Amino acid sequence: MSEILLKHADCILTMDGERRELSGADILIRDGVIAAIGPGLVSDGPAVSAKGCVVTPGLVNTHHHLYQSLTRAVPGGQDALLFGWLQTLYPIWARFGPEEMYVSALTGLAELALSGCTLTSDHLYLYPNGARLDDTIAAAAAIGMRFHPTRGAMSIGESDGGLPPDALVEREAAILKDSIRVIDAFHDPSEGSMCRVGLAPCSPFSVSRDLMRDAALLARDKGVMLHTHLAENDEDIAYSQAKFGCRPGQYAEDLGWTGPDVWHAHCVKLDTSEINLFARTRTGVAHCPCSNCRLGSGIAPVRAMRDAGVPVGLGVDGSASNDAGNLVAEARQTMLLQRVANGADAMSAREALEIATRGGADVLGRPDCGRLEPGKRADIAVWDVTGIDSAGSWDPAALLLAGPTRVKHLFVEGRQVVADGCVTTIDMARVLSDQSRLVRKLIAG
Repeated sequence: MSEILLKHADCILTMDGERRELSGADILIRDGVIAAIGPGLVSDGPAVSAKGCVVTPGLVNTHHHLYQSLTRAVPGGQDALLFGWLQTLYPIWARFGPEEMYVSALTGLAELALSGCTLTSDHLYLYPNGARLDDTIAAAAAIGMRFHPTRGAMSIGESDGGLPPDALVEREAAILKDSIRVIDAFHDPSEGSMCRVGLAPCSPFSVSRDLMRDAALLARDKGVMLHTHLAENDEDIAYSQAKFGCRPGQYAEDLGWTGPDVWHAHCVKLDTSEINLFARTRTGVAHCPCSNCRLGSGIAPVRAMRDAGVPVGLGVDGSASNDAGNLVAEARQTMLLQRVANGADAMSAREALEIATRGGADVLGRPDCGRLEPGKRADIAVWDVTGIDSAGSWDPAALLLAGPTRVKHLFVEGRQVVADGCVTTIDMARVLSDQSRLVRKLIAG
């Protein structure tokens, strides 16, 4: 039995059923689980001071493309809309291999951890030159992040009217075969799991109806979740109406892509009927505000989704369409955009933080995460509010109004992954050196 005692937190934002906020309290971690929360707790194990800190559940990232951390701020894609941006980047991504996938994932995961993230999904939908989903799973295990990788896919290339180059698409039979392989090899459905696998055909404009339908059938047979991009921008809507004769929400419903085991990324352009469909079926949404701004896609109707009962979490999206991977910054951007669209009282700092923690965990089917209460997993973010970011704040617990944006300590399954603002589980200098070497190689062509 191993214990860690987190002591004397200025404030603990529990995100439990009552959304309790505790002052001057402690958290006892035992064998990766929260054993107790309250004042005056004792333990024979090591103690970590949280004095001067606000403590939250670890943040949850519901949409990412980790491999894109090697292609930030690429000229030619910096000012493009979604489809043009993709067409600029695809030829570069086609030169990736296993090392690029592994190193970019380490970099992206470390960046997330420093922003307070303890659980992240990843959408990997291209596998050039021998790359496999296994590469990113190995990176998550190395850094100690709770991981929900998804086996993405593209099957319709340019010659068949799709967006990606033919060299980046796969045969659909091979996609389904490898999907079975990675589920059988890596998916752990148990409570407290460190790795669950999902299936994620990339988008309606890069795979066939048959693959969408077959993936849904396979996912339900295997008991895993489904993920894809949906209704991201006006081009997306126009494509769906021209190709399928319907809006994206109807397309998803017709192919079995609604339900509590499904979450869609972006959903910027959902209309009222689609929002009601998602609410009725408990279909989740990964809201990616910075990416939506970066690509000029629009402001997702998060206020309307939340009011209707749609499960909503946050996503940083790819590091090439953001171009950052700071999850607490996404939470702040969520709050600000909903205020721009709906008024200054449209979303509070605490509600946005709830979406980033409990909300994201629920979207990923992880009620064991995203809240601080006895029996839940010990995924905990500790934020130092004694620095310049919070100086002068009358309410340090309103983190999204007055920083910080980098975590002091981070625990995943009770293991300290970040200590005093530094990642402890990997050699960051080596990872960044490898990242720079690979970027130089890609730039050289």
